[in-house]
Amino acid sequence: MAYKLGLDAKLFIGGAEAKNVKDVTLSLESGEADVTTRATEGWRAYAATLKEASLEFEMQWDTEDGSFSSIQSAYFGNSPLAIFVTDGEGHGLDADWVVTKFSRSEPLEEALTVSVTCRPTLINRAPEWR
Repeated sequence: MAYKLGLDAKLFIGGAEAKNVKDVTLSLESGEADVTTRATEGWRAYAATLKEASLEFEMQWDTEDGSFSSIQSAYFGNSPLAIFVTDGEGHGLDADWVVTKFSRSEPLEEALTVSVTCRPTLINRAPEWR
């Protein structure tokens, strides 16, 4: 059985690989429309509608890191970022994203981190699964 490890995956921000990230989660969901008719013989039936995506990850608080600075600037400037989240072999979601969460954590015995959430936006291109 072939499997992939999370550490083999990659996150590209503006075309550059972001190394200062951990625990990346790409959530993909579709909305649904009820298409139940009498033909479904007592079963409720659905059709998938609009797709949704959310990208969540953590970064160490490092103001010298270019990826961190890009995320921080995008959040405070309400500006989009080109981000490609991939399995390391080129399969994943490529889109323009907005940063909707930028929360700093300050544990006593750990490094400062920031939790980031990004959502697709339409600036120059629609999201694309590669």
